[in-house]
Amino acid sequence: MAGSLSPPHGRSLAFIGFMGAGKTTAASHAAAVLGLEEVDVDAVIEQRLGKPIERVFAEDGEGAFRAEEERVTVELLGSAQPRAVALGGGAIGSQRVREALADHFVVWVDVGVDLAWARAGGSGRPLAGDRARFERLYREREPVYRRLADAIVPAERSHAMAQVLPALEGLAPRAKLLWAASASGDYPAYIGPRLLERDGFWPATVAGRRFLVTDGRVGGLYGDALEPLSGRVSVTPGEQSKTIAHAEIVWTELARAGMTREDLVVALGGGVVGDLAGFCAATYQRGVRYLQAPTTLVAQVDSAYGGKTGVDLPEAKNYVGAYHQPAAVIADTNTLRSLSAEEIAAGYAEVVKTALIAGGELWERVRAGEDPTSPALITACARTKLRIVARDERDTGLRQVLNLGHTVAHAIETTTGYARYRHGEAVALGLLAALRLSGRDDLRREVRELLAARGLPVTLTDADPEAVVRATWRDKKRVGEAAVPFVLLESPGAPRPGCVIAADDLVAAVRELSP
Repeated sequence: MAGSLSPPHGRSLAFIGFMGAGKTTAASHAAAVLGLEEVDVDAVIEQRLGKPIERVFAEDGEGAFRAEEERVTVELLGSAQPRAVALGGGAIGSQRVREALADHFVVWVDVGVDLAWARAGGSGRPLAGDRARFERLYREREPVYRRLADAIVPAERSHAMAQVLPALEGLAPRAKLLWAASASGDYPAYIGPRLLERDGFWPATVAGRRFLVTDGRVGGLYGDALEPLSGRVSVTPGEQSKTIAHAEIVWTELARAGMTREDLVVALGGGVVGDLAGFCAATYQRGVRYLQAPTTLVAQVDSAYGGKTGVDLPEAKNYVGAYHQPAAVIADTNTLRSLSAEEIAAGYAEVVKTALIAGGELWERVRAGEDPTSPALITACARTKLRIVARDERDTGLRQVLNLGHTVAHAIETTTGYARYRHGEAVALGLLAALRLSGRDDLRREVRELLAARGLPVTLTDADPEAVVRATWRDKKRVGEAAVPFVLLESPGAPRPGCVIAADDLVAAVRELSP
């Protein structure tokens, strides 16, 4: 396969990331695929100085090492010949290195702090001896990796560059690629402006005839950008279309249009279209591929990723569905310009939820008022979700934290017939209930202010609190006769799934939402 692909835009591939991420492994595999020279900066430094890096730190100090690291890295990146270069974890601390990286394609090999420590801690690396210092370095460097990266690949896929690299072909400037990993299959997620407008961007890895499923409004705005299309199916906008009856319409129209198992469903729209079209793809002819092209903030930060598909029943939300990972996601952030303020606000609730789960830098960015429609923030939210899904695709444990605020939210939507509140509006109320149940009163007040400032509802109207509480008992996470488990929050970044809530406490938390 060597030489069958070309380096993105003819530039070197530079692999960055924290200790233990697998940068050298990724560079080695990329070099083999692309027929490039593989270069490991740390190995070059050791060769030139004639001693291992541990001795450089011990005998000459970290300052001497950083100076040599900067010289070697800038020199190697300055070569006119494209290479696959693995940088040291701290090389990005140099302004000269960051400037040099601007001329190349940067792949962040993204490793969680626990896995990084398991791989590097106690290995003799100079900066991997103390866990507290290790974690502090991790937090300091992560925002820099994020800003520099053109593509983000999880550490668990550092050996899979033969899969990843073809997905980089044709990647638009200013767009980023997130490589989504899961037990049932990996896929690329593209996030950035003008992906649909720029001559109809399409992933090089996704072949087959395209059959569009959308709603009438979104299809009119962006449907032509996904040509050539072999068929179009349009549904009515809104949650009321997420039903078995509408799924039958989609199945029937796909069959009449002649779609086969070799073809592809393209889901163009918000979370409703994505869930419905994904469910239809999972079940049509026992399963066909589909691509998500999300056009709402809710979908771009959350629902388009992770492979949950489904439809609602009158009795409960998302009660019929399947896990079915997409072949790719194309999130054109410019499509958000066509949304109403109310739709943007609804998506903001999912941004806040994700930031509360992630904690750290993402929470600080959200509470500081960063624009929720910025590609950088959308990418950060998607990355948070994908890291969780990679570890738990089927909701057996960790993935349940993504339901923060959603048990009450889904009950509100069900009780009001999916007509009174947008999903994100219900999530806003659900978050407030979850924070009250968590005993985090100060945080609840702060979140309430953030939500209200965006025009989201912070009081429950047109719904009976007791009916909402009863509806939580039909939540799909309930098992047997046990109470439905809730996700609580100890602090931003510390969600706790599987919590049993006393009935009186739940009633009080929901009643408190009423004016």
